[in-house]
Amino acid sequence: MPPARIVITPHGPYRIQGDFELVDEEGNAYGLGGRTSIALCRCGQSGNIPFCDGTHGRCGFRDLAHARDLPARP
Repeated sequence: MPPARIVITPHGPYRIQGDFELVDEEGNAYGLGGRTSIALCRCGQSGNIPFCDGTHGRCGFRDLAHARDLPARP
């Protein structure tokens, strides 16, 4: 399986694809039912946080993300 890839969709969720594990802050893994692709909420309005449930389309979430370089760490 390819390594994890995260795609920021226009006006929508983060799509995670590939070989990944999703854990909470205590290190407990989410049971993903064998999925190799999931969508994580970016608008903060999902009824199923951290997963996307499509609410971004109903609440009018708008955000385009474009790749850019971060400054070097000091």
